[in-house]
Amino acid sequence: MSDILSETEGCNLLASLFKSRGYAIARNVMFREYGVSFHIDGWDAKARVGFEFLTSEDEDHEDLTLGEFKVLMMAQQRGELSVFVIDEFEPLSAADLALAASDFLDEVASAPKRRRKAAPAVTKKQAAARKGSRPIKKVANEKKSVVKKRTTKKPSRR
Repeated sequence: MSDILSETEGCNLLASLFKSRGYAIARNVMFREYGVSFHIDGWDAKARVGFEFLTSEDEDHEDLTLGEFKVLMMAQQRGELSVFVIDEFEPLSAADLALAASDFLDEVASAPKRRRKAAPAVTKKQAAARKGSRPIKKVANEKKSVVKKRTTKKPSRR
């Protein structure tokens, strides 16, 4: 085995490390959020934490484009998810990868628990229905208070 990890070796190491930190990592699942769609190498949907090891052997650079990567990083900055992304162009040994992933997981653990599921797109019709869904109380035979206008005329004396 060489000092530089293949994608399979790297993903196995990452899955093991994430699981040891308590994440329920599902491997090679389809990620579809924020208009981004790609096969993520490891993902815990409940915790919204995962990893992606980009390699040319799996054509990952075509699966997750630079534009999509930027969208994910913006969601990560908002605290909606945490994805550890490693690119093969930065060759790492097993020790280097484990250290970088551990640092990432330490940051995730120390961050405020703001991660939430991405909000589904809401149509105008759904938004209108939500606004009108509050119960309205109607009172039957409600009497309106009537204000009588006073006249300033004095009654005439004849």
